[in-house]
Amino acid sequence: MILIGQYDSPFVRRVGVALRLYGIAFTHEPWSAFGDADKIRAYNPLTRVPTLVLDNGEVLIESHAILDYLDSLAPGGLAMFPIAEPARHQALKVSALAMGLGDKAVSLFYERRLHKEVSTVWVERCRTQITDVLAVLEADRAGRDSDYWFGDRIGHADIGVACVLRFINDAHQGLLNMVDFPALAADAARLEAMPVFQEISQEFIPPA
Repeated sequence: MILIGQYDSPFVRRVGVALRLYGIAFTHEPWSAFGDADKIRAYNPLTRVPTLVLDNGEVLIESHAILDYLDSLAPGGLAMFPIAEPARHQALKVSALAMGLGDKAVSLFYERRLHKEVSTVWVERCRTQITDVLAVLEADRAGRDSDYWFGDRIGHADIGVACVLRFINDAHQGLLNMVDFPALAADAARLEAMPVFQEISQEFIPPA
């Protein structure tokens, strides 16, 4: 398999971490959606990352769809999205909130970095959405006493939230005070200390 995209993207990084945890061999092409758009377009007409090229040449796009496929390869009971309800739909919701959080953080960065005239209305909307989502995620995680979000094994929800928090704190330094989100901060620190998170990692590189 070939994973396309840079690890400073939380969307790419969550896939890279999952691949490693599943023990699936892959080649990493750290192409930028900006600087390497032509290369990516040859595989994905949306010119977005992550893009995963399977061994048979088929191409998967969007991180959730990719993780759904990877879960299908996991031995019985070891998929990182829960199978049984209500944990399954709850984990899907946490992951959706995390990825939506990532989308808003990216949008906020582009608004500030790529536009000559910055919309204060849009900036404030993004900031509000980011803090509101974090408050919901904090309350959810603080209300659980398990080692990970949905039990004693790491899952896609844990990975996604940790990757997004890293991105926000790298791309928007000073935006968040993690003291306000102690449960999320503790989880993120513990996961970032894991060898797989240290390996599948990259310093944030602003698009040129």
